[in-house]
Amino acid sequence: MSNIVIGIEGLVGAGKTSICRELLKHIPNSIILHGGNLYRGIVYALMSSSSNIDLKNLKENIKDIDIKKVMDTLKVEFKIENRESVVYVAGQKVDEEKLQSEDASLAVSIAGANADSEKFYAFARHLINMYKQEYNVIVSGRDLMKIYPNLNYHFLITASLEERVRRKMSQYGESSNYEEVKENIIKRDELQEKAGYYKIYDNTIKVDVTDCNTVEESTKRVLEHII
Repeated sequence: MSNIVIGIEGLVGAGKTSICRELLKHIPNSIILHGGNLYRGIVYALMSSSSNIDLKNLKENIKDIDIKKVMDTLKVEFKIENRESVVYVAGQKVDEEKLQSEDASLAVSIAGANADSEKFYAFARHLINMYKQEYNVIVSGRDLMKIYPNLNYHFLITASLEERVRRKMSQYGESSNYEEVKENIIKRDELQEKAGYYKIYDNTIKVDVTDCNTVEESTKRVLEHII
């Protein structure tokens, strides 16, 4: 029996990453490719380099940037550790906290809405095909049907805005401001929609997890659709 590829997309803050990690416990011989984190790693490398690209001029500059070329130039690498993909920049592992920061998240949304991602998508497709030879692949990210049209399953995880703000507040800690987090999510939602994400395809399975109290409950709703 050949290995499968499961695509997990989701509204900002809906919990797709947590669901992917929980799925590892239920799908044998599986790994997660955090496509969003690879993109985050590229943007993080850009913002940390001597390119002087920041949030203020990212939108203007990103259109002229070849994402795959940036990966090679800034030595952005994708590796599998403990069944999950991790990002290295110039030989140094970038920790999750930096990749998931509010600034990095907003920058990634801006980049996704404005960059020409075709070469990056081709690279991601190559990675998925490579790992599929050995594993069942769970891909977390955006625009997954364009990246990999032959997904065995395509999920879109949804939740109410208020619930997504609550979850992000929990992630960012006590120092986070409710209104700022809410505004950030709304802004990112707008950018994602502008980029053409959140699109519903014929084979897309929408899973609303607003009323789920635990990641186990959310994951169970996804598993109900996987044969």
